[in-house]
Amino acid sequence: MSKKSRKKSSTTPSGSPASKKKALKTRASTETKPAKTQRTVARKSAATIAKAGSHKAASKQLNSSKSASPPAGAKSGPTEGQKAPAFRLPRDGGDIVTSADYAGRKLVLFFYPRADTPGCTKEAIDFTRLAGAFAAAGTAVLGISADPLKAQEKFRDKHGLGIPLISDEQHAMLEAYGAWGEKSMYGKSFLGILRTTILVGADGKVARIWRNVRVDGHADAVLEAARSL
Repeated sequence: MSKKSRKKSSTTPSGSPASKKKALKTRASTETKPAKTQRTVARKSAATIAKAGSHKAASKQLNSSKSASPPAGAKSGPTEGQKAPAFRLPRDGGDIVTSADYAGRKLVLFFYPRADTPGCTKEAIDFTRLAGAFAAAGTAVLGISADPLKAQEKFRDKHGLGIPLISDEQHAMLEAYGAWGEKSMYGKSFLGILRTTILVGADGKVARIWRNVRVDGHADAVLEAARSL
């Protein structure tokens, strides 16, 4: 056999192991790309479905909270012209305050959600600032919340409040005056104190009601109403 023939015969034949290995590698590379693409699509589809399911669940939760019936325990309270509900509760300092203590006098009852929070602090300070003017108008002022006595006293001392603060931990007076009811936050409903002010006339009847109170200028508006009675 000549040199040329031997060189030609040394070229890798199509059926040799090396040729088969190369063929398998080529086939694997052509199959891998579609497989990867398929897996990527599958993952994206799963993520899309999961996201849609999560959004649907969240929407359902928000809708259900809005459509739910009002929780038990919420009361509408008196209307103007009706007899003001009687009450007997402890105040800061440990004394007991009753509605009978104010018979024959005008009385302002301002219900606030929580002691020493920004809005409640400003409201209490404003009523304290006008305490002398209310007294001159023959009107007493009481602040009411569900805070325990210790919290009320700490609130009083911290801000130098000069009006009695009533503690209604059982919500009896709050409910009777319509200051306890349904509130909502972040799509969830719950029961809590509704910022409310009620002016009771010397005849013991409700003269004015302010619900969903905005604190700025509120105490001044109540003073004007008390003066006009």
